[in-house]
Amino acid sequence: MNVILLERIAKLGNLGDVVNVKPGYARNYLLPQRKALRATDANKAYFEREKAALEAANEAKRSEAGEVSTALDGQFFVLIRQAGESGQLYGSVTARDIATIATEKGYPITKQQVVIDRPIKELGLHDIEVRLHPEVTVTVTANVALTQDEAETQAVRGLRVGDEPPEEVAAPARVVAAPVEDVEETAEAPAEAEDASSGDEAGDNSAGDETKADA
Repeated sequence: MNVILLERIAKLGNLGDVVNVKPGYARNYLLPQRKALRATDANKAYFEREKAALEAANEAKRSEAGEVSTALDGQFFVLIRQAGESGQLYGSVTARDIATIATEKGYPITKQQVVIDRPIKELGLHDIEVRLHPEVTVTVTANVALTQDEAETQAVRGLRVGDEPPEEVAAPARVVAAPVEDVEETAEAPAEAEDASSGDEAGDNSAGDETKADA
């Protein structure tokens, strides 16, 4: 089925493009959501008449989404859930759950704007895309935890689900230095030996002198 896009659709086209899509996709999503019109002669004529107004409306929505994105991008939303010992949830976190918590925190979004391939089914930090406008997308983090304290710990660690934990750095080998006193004693030892040697030589010379005197 050929349709005229009334806004940019990712991987499909931009506002005003005539594209061919599957009939089910058009009937169940594009047409009911007013994202496209059937590409009939009458609708093509309508689009040309309203093109300037449609572009202006789209730009206004994009600008508004841009303002919201500044505050929303990078936000953490804590969702307390029950889970088993392996971290698997008893249930799941859905796009509706994320939209609800975000709206409660002062960021009104709809579940349709939350881009999530499948429900979240494990504890941890999950990065989620939120498409505020076809041209404006931000990333938020769903912090799914058993308790508020655990959520705070997860936030501090910053590890997302699927990340490899950092490798532990081995402690450097400990070098034990000899005590200063031992070093000094070791250094003086040759001197003492030398003094002893000198004493022996002095004794020998003295004995020799006495012998000469007797003679």
